[in-house]
Amino acid sequence: MVFLGMKDRKAAGLPVRSQGESQSDNKQMDNITIRQGETLFLSCSQGDFVTHTAWLNRSSILYAGEDKWSVDPRVSLVTLNQDEFTIKIEDVDLTDEGQYICAVQTSSRPRTTSVHIIVQVPPKIVNLSKDLVVNEGSNVTLMCLANGKPEPAIGWRMLSPSDDSLSSDSEVLEIPFISRYRAGVYECTASNDIAVDTQTVELTVNYPPSVSDGRDVGVTLGQRGVLQCEADAVPEADFEWYRDDRRIFNGFDGIEIEDAGAFSKLTFFNVSEADYGNYTCVAMNKLGSANTSIILYGKFH
Repeated sequence: MVFLGMKDRKAAGLPVRSQGESQSDNKQMDNITIRQGETLFLSCSQGDFVTHTAWLNRSSILYAGEDKWSVDPRVSLVTLNQDEFTIKIEDVDLTDEGQYICAVQTSSRPRTTSVHIIVQVPPKIVNLSKDLVVNEGSNVTLMCLANGKPEPAIGWRMLSPSDDSLSSDSEVLEIPFISRYRAGVYECTASNDIAVDTQTVELTVNYPPSVSDGRDVGVTLGQRGVLQCEADAVPEADFEWYRDDRRIFNGFDGIEIEDAGAFSKLTFFNVSEADYGNYTCVAMNKLGSANTSIILYGKFH
């Protein structure tokens, strides 16, 4: 009889039934499936008149009676008496997969019991596209490769913002002519019967600025006036302000310019007659520029 034990279990395991007749001298047991990292217990019955006994892995002897032949520290003897001969292999790995044989020599004839061990491995993503920065209109390919046993199924989806239309049931996700609305976090999932592994890729899409239409502002003489400009752009836009064709700099004629992300403010602390007129906000990044005009006009009581 052969037993399979799991990690953190005692010497008891899961019994495996023989496929052959019980009186046969050579028995082939059912396959045993175990997960990578768990502990395997292998046990065979001894019976009376046993003179020699050994556990073998393919052509290598693991134990001959109480004598350990294997140099692997994970292999150890659990029980050896008239009833059973049990060894254990800790932290099972793929290299432990294969056939194991318990060979028993009695005073009358030898007999063997063999079992095939199948090691399952949880999926692990081993090759994933790096975070990407691309320009709008580019063709994008995301790649995800994973190992595991059984072979894992791989899929892609757009995680944030969520978009069910952007998904793939393969190692590759193709996004042709990418738009700014498809920038975000993409998740690769590798799964098999044992576990799931997930990793993410962040996709940044650069595009030129677009500027919201400016709102004209009416201000009474001597009062505070604020012109505002908003631009949507990646990378964030830099701003410039103009009065007619003359650029305005921060601090010029008591005017303050304050940029904060997608916004720029032009502040007049004490509006004079000369301040009334047409102003232009220009937003620019490495992909282009856009502008809008705003009129500062007099407001009278």
